Amino acid sequence: MNRIKEVLEERGIKQTWLAEKLGKSFCIVNAYVCNRRQPSIEVLFEIAEILDMDAKELLRSSTEQPHPSH
Repeated sequence: MNRIKEVLEERGIKQTWLAEKLGKSFCIVNAYVCNRRQPSIEVLFEIAEILDMDAKELLRSSTEQPHPSH
């Protein structure tokens, strides 16, 4: 699972903008954002570079629990 959606929402960045920067189709980027598909390591690092953050921050550890929605 990745946190791309959370990061884009936090920063007010559109998926179309990220798709353009990556040179990938909106459909592919949307699949990454919705966790229907995971980017390759290379693409993950490219996304992290575009968003100016550490690639590790885009990944959610499998032991990490989702935040309760209270």
